[in-house]
Amino acid sequence: MSRVINGGHWVSPESEAKVRAAISLTGYQANQAARSLASGRSGSVGFLLSEPQQLLFSDPNFAVLLREATRVLAEHDIPLLLMLASTQQERRRIARYIDAGHVDGVLLISPHRSDPLLRMLVDRRLPAVCCGKPLGMEGRMPYVAADDYQGGADMTTHLLGLGYQRIAMIAGPEDMSGGVERLAGYRAVLGESADPRLVALGDYSRQSGARAMAELLDRDIPIDAVFAASDLMAAGAMDLLHERDVSIPGDIAVTGFDDTGLAATLKPALTTMHQPFDRIANEMVRLLLAAIDEAEPPSAILLPATLVRRLSD
Repeated sequence: MSRVINGGHWVSPESEAKVRAAISLTGYQANQAARSLASGRSGSVGFLLSEPQQLLFSDPNFAVLLREATRVLAEHDIPLLLMLASTQQERRRIARYIDAGHVDGVLLISPHRSDPLLRMLVDRRLPAVCCGKPLGMEGRMPYVAADDYQGGADMTTHLLGLGYQRIAMIAGPEDMSGGVERLAGYRAVLGESADPRLVALGDYSRQSGARAMAELLDRDIPIDAVFAASDLMAAGAMDLLHERDVSIPGDIAVTGFDDTGLAATLKPALTTMHQPFDRIANEMVRLLLAAIDEAEPPSAILLPATLVRRLSD
């Protein structure tokens, strides 16, 4: 029976037919615990989010990645385990869980430059793939990311092409690749005309977008457009502008980065850079399964971010 269940090698067609008929008649199922002991594998993969758990529900990017990764892994009959590790206590618990062999690999989501999870996974030599560039570990951990630098440059070029001259930016965290590279793309296009007073920092949340927009306005310098490094921060900026009776895009245009479902629901609908999250999740799973099987060396994949024009610019 075991030969049939494990692929049918060295079994005659007649014997295989009889075994499969017996399996169907008895309802036999393989003991996965015993299989795991024999193979040294758990048969599971972790979705490891290094952010506060409320962001899993408030940031649509994470939900899209989780949904698509779950779907793709289901095609391989591999369950995806959600693991949250934003505090030191949670990280210790996750480390113990990983050391106990409960997952064969990890999809690491939203890593920060100083994130101890990066070092932990590298030190334990556990197969892992990062969503976004793992700053400081680019050569040691495979990753899949949108081309944040080019996306930042393309949005800035788009706004300049529409005639905007005082383009502000609400940048993302300085310890994350998206925050660093989208800002770098913006600055590269503006060149010597880039004004540091037109940059404010956020943390990708809607609340931080509103705070950053208020900070920019309170500096009392001319602004005719704002490029926010995430749709949630763009939404927060729009909230603040509506509160202050600033017309969008009549007085100030607003654009974002991500293009999850939120962008089209804003008033006005948000012009943004589209991140191909479905494809990012697919590629992450592909790289992780290859790493688990030791079929491919670690690699990095950059996917293009594309402009989606709506009404906010």
